[in-house]
Amino acid sequence: MSNRIEKMRTKLIATFAPLECQLEDESYLHVGHAGAASGAGHYKVRIVSERFDGLNRVARHRLVYDCLRDMMHSDIHALNIIAFAPSEASQVLK
Repeated sequence: MSNRIEKMRTKLIATFAPLECQLEDESYLHVGHAGAASGAGHYKVRIVSERFDGLNRVARHRLVYDCLRDMMHSDIHALNIIAFAPSEASQVLK
């Protein structure tokens, strides 16, 4: 697992105390993309946290971006966020 993934995971766990936190490096799907030239990666995160209860999707994404803010211009070029409250995750997984 890359250092970036571990750094992202550490920040997300410290901020959200998630019940689930899956991170995937999807940079290989974007080889040749202009954003990939800088060396920053494309990532996908699926996170389930009680912190998302009662928040809409935009608010949840803002919280995740705020958590990873210091990595957004150096390590992360694109971030695909899937953020659920625990009650929603159990319904989606059925």
